[in-house]
Amino acid sequence: MGTSLTDGLVVQLRAAILTGELAPGSIVVEPRLAEEYSVSKTPVREALRILTTQGLLTVLPKKGYLVRTMGLNDVQETLDLRMLLEPHAAASAAGFLSPALVAELRQILDSQAEVSAENPLAAMEAAQRFHQRIADASRNTRLADTLRHSFDETARAHHVLPGLQRYMSAPAEQAEHEAIYEAIASADARAAEAAMRAHLRSIRATMAQQFNDPGSLWA
Repeated sequence: MGTSLTDGLVVQLRAAILTGELAPGSIVVEPRLAEEYSVSKTPVREALRILTTQGLLTVLPKKGYLVRTMGLNDVQETLDLRMLLEPHAAASAAGFLSPALVAELRQILDSQAEVSAENPLAAMEAAQRFHQRIADASRNTRLADTLRHSFDETARAHHVLPGLQRYMSAPAEQAEHEAIYEAIASADARAAEAAMRAHLRSIRATMAQQFNDPGSLWA
C-alpha cells in the first residue's frame, strides 16, 4: 500500500514540476504535501527522495525541498547533452529499423501535425514521444534513459519559459521531424544522424538570442 501511494505521488508531483504547477525555485515541504494529498508524511518523504534522485528537487536542510530552477543555462546544458547523444541515437534507430518503428513514428508525427496549430503544448508532448521513441529504438538503454531526462527538462522549459511554445507551431518543426522520419524509414543511418543534428541546431537557433556563447559544439 505504501509503495502504491508513493508511486502515485511521484507521478503527480513529477507532473506538477514538469508543467510548472510547482514553479522552479519554489520550496515544498512534507507536512503541506501530506495535507494536500491526504496521506501520511512517509509516502511523501519517499516520493520527494525519488524526485530528488531524478534531479527535479534539491534538498534544503531543515527547510524542505527546492524545485530545481529552469533558467537559460539549464536549457543550454540540456540542449548540449542532446546534441552529444541524440544524433547517435537516430543513427542507431535507423540501423535497427523495424516496420513497427516506422508505423509508430508515422502515427506520432500525424498526431503532432493535427494539434500543432491549435495546441502547442500537445504538439510538444507528441514531439517528446517522437524523440523518445527514437532513443528507445537505439537499443541502448543507458542512452535512452539519459535522453528521457533531457526530454523532460526540454518539456519543462516549454511550460515555464515564455516564448518557447511558439516554436512548436512553426512549419520547420514538423518538416524537420519528417526529414528525420524519412531517413530512419529508409534505414539511412548517416542521413538520420545529419537530420537530427540539423533539427537540434534549429531548436537551438530559436533561442540563440538568449545565449551569448553557444560553444564550439554548435558550430
